[in-house]
Amino acid sequence: MGGGGDMLLVPDPVTLKILPWAPDTAWIISDLYLKDRTRCPFDCRQLMRDALAALEELDYSYIAGLELEFYVFAIEDEKVSLGESGQPPAPPAVKAISHGFQYHAEHPMDRVAHVAGMIRDMAAGLELPLRTIEAEWGPGQFEVTFNPLGGLAAADSLLLFRSAVKHLMRRHGLLASFMAKPALPNVYSSGWHLHQSLRNRETGTNAFVGDENLLSDTGYHYIGGLLEHGAALTAFSNPTINGYKRLNANPLAPNRILWAHDNRGAMLRLVGGYAEPGTRIENRSGEPSANPYLYMASQIYAGLDGIRNGTDPGEPVRDDPYRQTDRPAMPRSLMEAVEALDGSAVLRAGFGDRFVDHFLHIKRAEIGRFLAHVTDWEHGEYFEMY
Repeated sequence: MGGGGDMLLVPDPVTLKILPWAPDTAWIISDLYLKDRTRCPFDCRQLMRDALAALEELDYSYIAGLELEFYVFAIEDEKVSLGESGQPPAPPAVKAISHGFQYHAEHPMDRVAHVAGMIRDMAAGLELPLRTIEAEWGPGQFEVTFNPLGGLAAADSLLLFRSAVKHLMRRHGLLASFMAKPALPNVYSSGWHLHQSLRNRETGTNAFVGDENLLSDTGYHYIGGLLEHGAALTAFSNPTINGYKRLNANPLAPNRILWAHDNRGAMLRLVGGYAEPGTRIENRSGEPSANPYLYMASQIYAGLDGIRNGTDPGEPVRDDPYRQTDRPAMPRSLMEAVEALDGSAVLRAGFGDRFVDHFLHIKRAEIGRFLAHVTDWEHGEYFEMY
């Protein structure tokens, strides 16, 4: 048990891992408590536990499938001079490890097989249930998927994976980035598609399976809740300024709050359906740097609200999702998302006002720093002209 100030860190032994690339080093997740032994209201892992407990009251458990995109670059210049060591420091200068945009050929994967192999072996050494790893569209872009995981284990695994990839790559002169849209030439956006379903705790069956119907009532109402609270949820699925550059510019990222059956342009994509036992909802809005505990817990609270209130999601969109101008637009910026979260009674009830206000304070401070920064666009637009 350790801590600092008024906080105590209590390690969770279930999460203990010996790092394969640093065998004398262990990695462990700790829970956060106040010195009086009460829970810290800002501990994101405990907040997800609360959401899972709320699900259990209705006899459901949460199942998540992780599908994550990210980049690996070769470092050309670390940018570690004292003049480049500010807050934040200058980002390293990088180059691609392979060309992108050759998705339908087999040789791009061979060119990055050495990197994919390191990631695969690392995941196996950490006992992470990595299912696939492949070269994605951009130069040095990868996509990984995990076998379905229950509840807290899904968020813990995502946290460990991101940390491990960054550490391992750096040891080999590479930089892994989970930024949604890096400011680099010819670099495509990265997303985090969260697949989710509910399991009936009594029968062990998928509660979204509809048999003769496309979805069960539980599945329909869960989608209804995600749609009704879609704008506020975006503050957790896309918690950075940069994440909205992906949503606003990427033709494969959603820009409307709607759902569809097996359509990758929708915010919510139904995968499977009818009697398919793997039926699930894929939220395609998320960015890869999102906090996994808050992203998943917010989905649970919104879905629960839909189940409790029998929220009707309407019919799935059957045409081009980008042409559905009658459907609400997703937030165009972090500013819009945090305002939607501020007014969300459901997410405030789930997370508690104290946490939501704390989160909003942090995000508004981040937005304030961004708005105070003079960008390259402004300098080019105004410096010589005026």
